[in-house]
Amino acid sequence: MKKICFLALLLLLPTLAHARWSEDWTGRSKITVNAQAIGEAVTGVPVAIRLHSGNFSFVDAKPDGSDLRFVAADDKTELKYHIEKFDAANELAVIWVQLPKVDPKDKGAHFWLYYGNEHAAAAADAKSTWDAATVAVFHFAEKALLQDSSASAMVATGAVSVQKAALLGEAGIFSGKPIIIPAVKPGGTGFTWSAWVKPASVPQQAVLFSHGDASLKLDGTKLGFAIGKGAPIAGGELKAAAWQHIAVTVAAGKAVLYINGAPVGNGDAAMADTQAEMKVGEGYSGELDELELANTARSGDWIKLAVSGQGADGQLLTVEAAEGTEEGEGEGASYIGILFSNLTIDAKVVIAILAVMFIISMTVMIGKANLVFRIAKDNNSFLGRFSESSHDFLELDKNADYDNSSIYRLYQAGLREIRKRYTDDHQLSLSGASLDAIKASVDAVLVRETHRINAQMVLLTIAISGGPFLGLLGTVVGVMITFAAIAAAGDVNVNAIAPGIAAALLATVAGLAVAIPALFGYNYLASRIKNITADMQIFVDEFITRVAEAHGK
Repeated sequence: MKKICFLALLLLLPTLAHARWSEDWTGRSKITVNAQAIGEAVTGVPVAIRLHSGNFSFVDAKPDGSDLRFVAADDKTELKYHIEKFDAANELAVIWVQLPKVDPKDKGAHFWLYYGNEHAAAAADAKSTWDAATVAVFHFAEKALLQDSSASAMVATGAVSVQKAALLGEAGIFSGKPIIIPAVKPGGTGFTWSAWVKPASVPQQAVLFSHGDASLKLDGTKLGFAIGKGAPIAGGELKAAAWQHIAVTVAAGKAVLYINGAPVGNGDAAMADTQAEMKVGEGYSGELDELELANTARSGDWIKLAVSGQGADGQLLTVEAAEGTEEGEGEGASYIGILFSNLTIDAKVVIAILAVMFIISMTVMIGKANLVFRIAKDNNSFLGRFSESSHDFLELDKNADYDNSSIYRLYQAGLREIRKRYTDDHQLSLSGASLDAIKASVDAVLVRETHRINAQMVLLTIAISGGPFLGLLGTVVGVMITFAAIAAAGDVNVNAIAPGIAAALLATVAGLAVAIPALFGYNYLASRIKNITADMQIFVDEFITRVAEAHGK
């Protein structure tokens, strides 16, 4: 009995190892978490997932992304998430998922992305994506520009325009006028204000936020934070036209300034536990994105995680290839699948044109090689008979079977002209003018035969010279589209760039695949045709000479 149970367990192990959260979702991708930037574990942290043509197949998901689901590493526990942006047409998406815990000690940390269920209802929940300490989160998305995405559901007021291609989806463009967030209360345990900023220029004088007697200012290029009459805390410098993460935390009478996850200043400060409106961006000129407020002081690791998870060059998350391209196939097949799945429309068009060119050039080469072989064979047979003939060399058309011989057709052309000049008593005497006329007739057939043999060779020259240029065109346009998509998505890590660039290079490979065989085939056929043409020219001279010797006056 024990043996039977043991065998049954062995049989079940593969099934258990590959158990899926649900079979109703046809697609599944693994998202790995690389939390090496932090020192201690962080709990309940929302992370931003960027999806684009380089890491996700939008055609396999619903157009609005409502079939997306995120499941923990145990493949059982659903994770809270919400969609900031899902543009299936341009293949760009930004999705926020709350991870229960991010621990740098967990080297194999991951979770799953499920998609591909046309009957799935939307399950995104913005309010549950953020922890209880979150007071407000503003994504500055086009459809909800000043709408808070947290459970507070506050609505800010102010005049802000939208930058569609920003760090995380869209961003707000400030032009000196602030937005006002009503009824903000820091909380007894502390306060955190953080945002991504991209100043249009520096130096500039601006109040990035103010709440009661507390304010975070941009003084020239430096950050400065002050509460009431206390000594200001200054440190760090901001750069123009570049995204930078800034944050300030206040707790237990201490305040800390951060730029890009690194502390740049600290000092004594105590945030008043009073409810008041908050002004953001007064006097500020530039872009601002992902404004987050919390009624607790976030740890330095939390802020580092925000930078590594939200920044353009963040390495926190890696969306791996869908399982359908990894399992059940060899590595070579999966690589080819990744390349073709990431081809842009222009590259597909170019490759389709090159495929037609390849078929045409191969057809020409095969047909022309067959023609040249048959012509050479019959030419050799006829020339052998012609060389062996003596006085009867004008009778070689009797019982002749040289349908493919170009030289035999020259012989027939000359023979027709000669027989026109026989006298009534079947005598033949040719003057110099007659010989010139016969040679002219044979030369005309020689030209036509040369054209016939060289017909369609121009298609090979087009493939040789045009194939690489078409492929290069597809690659250049593909690279341009890839970089434009990356710029719009704000994700510039190698996992985002590599698939699109590799797929774009496939067009150049296709162009070379057309040109190289055509080049070898053209050179081979050109040399064979040159030999045939030389044999025809030699025959014309030899034939006319023999006719002149035998029947000239």
